[in-house]
Amino acid sequence: MTIRHGHTSAQPQRRTDARLNRERLLATARDVFGEVGPGASLNEIARRAGVGPGTLYRHFPTRHALLTAVLTDRIESLCAQAETLLSSESADDALELWLRAFLAHARVNQGMGSALMVEEPDATGLDCHRLILDAAAGLLTRAQQRGTARTDLTADDLVQLVVGIALSTARREDPDQPERLLSLVLDATHGIPRQGE
Repeated sequence: MTIRHGHTSAQPQRRTDARLNRERLLATARDVFGEVGPGASLNEIARRAGVGPGTLYRHFPTRHALLTAVLTDRIESLCAQAETLLSSESADDALELWLRAFLAHARVNQGMGSALMVEEPDATGLDCHRLILDAAAGLLTRAQQRGTARTDLTADDLVQLVVGIALSTARREDPDQPERLLSLVLDATHGIPRQGE
């Protein structure tokens, strides 16, 4: 009876340990991929997370699985931020804040985030591109309804422009260029299209 009781109480503890290991691996992978890029050593990620390589591979059997988990986590955070910003007083400020966050996301890990934006839905069934488009559309539509964003602009236009900035500045030495280019995009967002456009 005592053995059974000890076994039963050990099960939730193992599940808790497994969840904590997964969270620690995910957080460490975010940092290491950010420093080194998507080709970072998985053994180094496990070492820095304080677990063995076997634990990493139990949670994330392949590099792709780990990269997908990191990117999915980031995208879910971006979408949650967009949802929160929808209740901001200024639609313009909300759109700008989110586009800046999206640019930071797209630039991280040497373009890993931006590459996902142009891919088809992966095997997990999570359509990251659609999630980003929906988040952008909500904020853009609100600004358009308030009359502060041009009505001929689409969420896809904005997403492609920001991804383009991320990809084109990934290897540049001017650290201020991404922000300058995004400022130009923001200015154009509020511009009035010429007659006939």
